[in-house]
Amino acid sequence: MIRFLQTPGPFKKYALGAILLVICVSMVWYLVPNASTLGIGAPSTAGVVATVSGEAIRTTEVQQQARRMVEQQFPRGGAQANMLLPFFAQRAFDDLVNEKILVVEARRLGLKATDDDLRDYLHQGQLGQTIFPEGKFIGQDAYQDLVSRFGYTVPVFEELVKEEVLVNKLRNLVSSSASVTDAEIRQQFEKQNTKVKFDYAVIKKDDILKSLHPADAELKAYFDLNQKTYVNSIPQKRQLKYVVFDTAKLLTQTQVTQQDLQAYYDQHREEYRVPEQVNVRHILIKSPLPGPDGKVDPKAMDAARAKAQDVLKQVKAGGNFADLAKKYSDDPGSAKNGGALGFIGKGRTVPEFEKAAFSLPKGGTSDLVQSSYGFHIIHVDDKQDAHLKSLDEVKAQIEPLIKQQKAGQAAQTAASQLLSQARSSSLEKAAAAKGLQVVTTDFVTRNNLLPGIGTDSQFTTAAFGQNANAPPDLVQLHQGFAIYEVMAVKPPSTPTFEETRSRVEQEFKNERAGSLLAQKTQELSDRAKADHDLKKAAKELGAEYKTGDLVSPDGQVPDIGSMTGPAAVAFTLKPGEISSPITSATTGAVLSVTERQAPTDADFAAKKDQIRDGLMQNKQAEVFGLFLGNLRDQMDKSGKVKKNQKELETLTKARTEEGE
Repeated sequence: MIRFLQTPGPFKKYALGAILLVICVSMVWYLVPNASTLGIGAPSTAGVVATVSGEAIRTTEVQQQARRMVEQQFPRGGAQANMLLPFFAQRAFDDLVNEKILVVEARRLGLKATDDDLRDYLHQGQLGQTIFPEGKFIGQDAYQDLVSRFGYTVPVFEELVKEEVLVNKLRNLVSSSASVTDAEIRQQFEKQNTKVKFDYAVIKKDDILKSLHPADAELKAYFDLNQKTYVNSIPQKRQLKYVVFDTAKLLTQTQVTQQDLQAYYDQHREEYRVPEQVNVRHILIKSPLPGPDGKVDPKAMDAARAKAQDVLKQVKAGGNFADLAKKYSDDPGSAKNGGALGFIGKGRTVPEFEKAAFSLPKGGTSDLVQSSYGFHIIHVDDKQDAHLKSLDEVKAQIEPLIKQQKAGQAAQTAASQLLSQARSSSLEKAAAAKGLQVVTTDFVTRNNLLPGIGTDSQFTTAAFGQNANAPPDLVQLHQGFAIYEVMAVKPPSTPTFEETRSRVEQEFKNERAGSLLAQKTQELSDRAKADHDLKKAAKELGAEYKTGDLVSPDGQVPDIGSMTGPAAVAFTLKPGEISSPITSATTGAVLSVTERQAPTDADFAAKKDQIRDGLMQNKQAEVFGLFLGNLRDQMDKSGKVKKNQKELETLTKARTEEGE
């Protein structure tokens, strides 16, 4: 570690939440048009997946970033996580290209990441507490060990940090052009807080469907017009015979010995090790967000600290912690539960929070604890020391697992023996010798319920992938095993009108009802507007007329649904105005606004700063997204971004094959 890091420097607020964000920088790739379309003339160097202005992005970088993305989404791993790795490889590739483009542009504009910038970056937030606990450097060896856990050397890691600093400087430079006017704030406030009350008339598709009684001639004409839809619509069918070994039946005959329990416990001992945990609740007063220059307003920070200190005084004076959390905490997830977070282990929270929580005694309350989120007041409800659960404690948990394993092994052994006998004689003779029943089906499709099996995708896949009259085969089921044979196969076929009449009728009625719904709702709106009377129009057309209550933009109305959808038009109407048709898949409606309730100036004063912050963040993101999109487009067209198609296809091969 370079020596200057041991010397404190000025504190600068950059956008870093955790060490993963330094190493796994995810840019706004989804804002970039044609994000995967790169220039021709790809690099031929093996192990290089792309170059940006001659700077390489290596295959290993993409693989590492993709793995981190998967681990973040699926911390427990498993088959699903591995299957999605190629998909995340494509995302990782796009992110790294965007990041490299921004680094190249930052350097072109003359921006620099100095050693002082690096020091400030590593001192702040979570990294500051990890690398500089209590302001003291952890030492070269510990620092190298920390960095190596993420697969990097110190020089490579620090270069990545400097690139992130460059990108942040560029982001702040570009985003500084964003501005929010008082008029925009007021407009957004009115949009979010205005309430309306309206009457409405509803026509339901189900009612129209009940009234439709098409003649055979209409249905036949519809069938002829849409004949391509019905080609091979009768799926393949197969006649099967099989014997099922149900593991559940063998469970009742399976015994678990003390030796079985002890052996399993010894093999899985680490699974029963309980780490040190604390049951905590907290009150969070959030720190203010940084401005366009990356700095936090000191006055706003002092105000947040003063508010937190006032709440702490109330706690120390005997105030109910849960009630104070509900009243003051800025953590919406826990505030409604009195600040309760439940039991947490180490590594689950930011270092500052963790250090305070685990150092408090049971029943203890902390002083103010500052983290990258803001100011915390922490209370420990309970503590649990690290320990290993005894066999007696976990016996009830282990016994059914062992029983299931033994029964499964017994079923597999019996099924394998039967398969061997069935192949040497016949399935019927082998089953009779074991006193087992052979099930013979009629012709069935993949979706039919099968006696003794029900629906089982593994059985269906095997049985519908086997040739007719092939030797018996074995397949594992969700409840055991089956030995099966395919006796005959009927290929897909195109039905006659008579064979598919019920389907034709359903589809005809559904299409006609949708058309009539739109037509009737339009007529309802036209009549209501012409007469300036929605209630009268509803009565004439047989629509259901309802009177609503005051509703906000994020509200729900029966038969209308969310007010964020097409019904949002109500907030643009004046009292007395009637809407155009508002249709969904199941209903058509027309609204008549009766009251419009504007929010008060006092509400505006209370929410003005919050709305300004939200609008500013959105505008900054929009400005930077457009900048990145234009920059990416320019560099693609100029040929400065080149990809190695062969390397990229290797990384995303599984996803491509799956798509095919």
